[in-house]
Amino acid sequence: MIKEMVTEEFLAELSSKKPTPGGGGAAALGGAAGVSLGQMVINLTLGKKKYADVEEEMKELLEQLETLKAEFLHLADEDARVFAPLAAAYGLPGTTDEEKKRKAEVLEGHLLTASLVPLHVMEDAQKALVIMDILAEKGSRMAVSDVGVGVQFIRTALTGAVMNVWINTKSMKDREKAEELNRQADEMMRSGTAAADAVYQKVENALR
Repeated sequence: MIKEMVTEEFLAELSSKKPTPGGGGAAALGGAAGVSLGQMVINLTLGKKKYADVEEEMKELLEQLETLKAEFLHLADEDARVFAPLAAAYGLPGTTDEEKKRKAEVLEGHLLTASLVPLHVMEDAQKALVIMDILAEKGSRMAVSDVGVGVQFIRTALTGAVMNVWINTKSMKDREKAEELNRQADEMMRSGTAAADAVYQKVENALR
C-alpha cells in the first residue's frame, strides 16, 4: 500500500515502468502533503497567547485536516486498486461480436469506477482549501509561507485529479454519463483553482 511506503520506496516505484503508482496516486499524495502543512501551521499556532482567541477553532480544524489526510492517503491506494482491473479489461479478447460486447461492458464499468476516485480527490481538495483559507488569515504569522506551500500541493491534487477524470471519461461509450462527470470535475476545477489563487494571494500579501 502506498501509505505504508517510505518516501524513497514510493519514488522508486513511481519512476519505474510499473503502471501504478502513477499521476493519480501522486496527486492524492500531494493533497496529503498539503493538509499536513496545514496541520503544522495549526500546531505552531496552538498554545500561543497571541492566538488564544482562535485556539478552539484551530483544534477543530486540526481534526478535520487529519481526516482529510487519511482520505487522501486512502485515495492514493484506491487509484492503484481501480487501475488494475481497468488495465486488465483492455487485454480482454475482442474478436467475436460477443467478446467485443463483453469487453465494452467491462471496460465501461471500470472506466466509471476509475473516474470516481479522482473526483473524490477533487472534493477533498476543495474542503482542504476552505481550511487553508482560514489558516492564511488566523494561523501563526511565522508559518504563513507554509500555508502557501500547502495550497500549492493541494492545487496539484486538484489539477492532477481532473486530468485523471478526463482521461477515463474520454474513453467511455456512455457520453451522457461521461459529460456529467466532466461537468462535475470542471466545476470543481474552476472553483478550486479560484479558491487556491485567493488563498495564495493572501499569503503573498502577508509575506511581501
